[in-house]
Amino acid sequence: MALFEIKAEIPAVSANAADDILLRHSFENWSVFENAIVQRAWVAGICADETSARVQWGEIGPLLAAAGVQPLSEPICRTLADADWRDSYKAHFHAWQFGRLHWVPLWERETFSLPPGDAALWLDPGLAFGTGNHETTRLCCERLVALADELGVQGLEFGAGSSSNSKPQTSNSKLRVPILKPESLNLKPARRQARVVDAGCGSGILALSAALLGFPDVTGFDNDPEAVRVSEENAAINGLAGRVHFFVGDLVGGLAGRQADVLLANIQADVLMRFAGELVAAVASGGTLVLSGILAGENAQVRTRFEALTPDWVINARVMGEWSDVVLSRPFRAAGG
Repeated sequence: MALFEIKAEIPAVSANAADDILLRHSFENWSVFENAIVQRAWVAGICADETSARVQWGEIGPLLAAAGVQPLSEPICRTLADADWRDSYKAHFHAWQFGRLHWVPLWERETFSLPPGDAALWLDPGLAFGTGNHETTRLCCERLVALADELGVQGLEFGAGSSSNSKPQTSNSKLRVPILKPESLNLKPARRQARVVDAGCGSGILALSAALLGFPDVTGFDNDPEAVRVSEENAAINGLAGRVHFFVGDLVGGLAGRQADVLLANIQADVLMRFAGELVAAVASGGTLVLSGILAGENAQVRTRFEALTPDWVINARVMGEWSDVVLSRPFRAAGG
């Protein structure tokens, strides 16, 4: 399958700002690439055809300019063979871990050494967002692991790794955070047989992580059919095809009539605030709402918006690099109480 790449060089010092813009505005098939040795950076996108590539650049260019990111060159568009575009993103995704769960690119499966007693989620993101390499996804994954521990969820078979001499793989990310004790999260437990919903599932990393951790009822949805297709492929790769239900839907339709014990929403802050009512209404009694995709500077605004709707809920927030999350725990009330 031939795809098209469009790429423009930007100042290396603007790489982080450009990356934030792409994430905040959900340009999921775009990335920022850096060469630290020569101190150069590029904004690049992979699209189905050249027209789509040019149209998307027409949207991204002004957003970059408004943030003070001035491209150093006009964008260049070229046709990519299947092997070319796959290799272009592989160089930027790496394995990482939290506790006993590892998130590993599929192409590292043959060389990755899994420590005894640990489990791995194998991922091929394709054009969908979500490998765990971004802080927003990591925040959600780490909250999910802590919730599984707190709720006593029994995971699938751990320990399919190699010999006792295996060494844990470490991420090359500059960001490392300590493993959090569940009690430090200030979360109220949801029911033991927790229903997990991943709103805006991207590559399926959060929903599949929940299934691997042992949550018995997991659903994920996204308004992008490509994201749902990739999520289903990743489920099959991990032997989880029968454990997670993925479907195409927006936030309003996807959450309608649902009651989640753990609701995950890794979406940009403005969307979270716009649909705060729908998100809050979809959390079951005693349930937990995990919000991410929030810049650290936007955290207070997001908290204020949700606090107005949930005055008696327990709220907790955490910062990782330039990004943050907000976690809300709904008090448990017995039926009729």
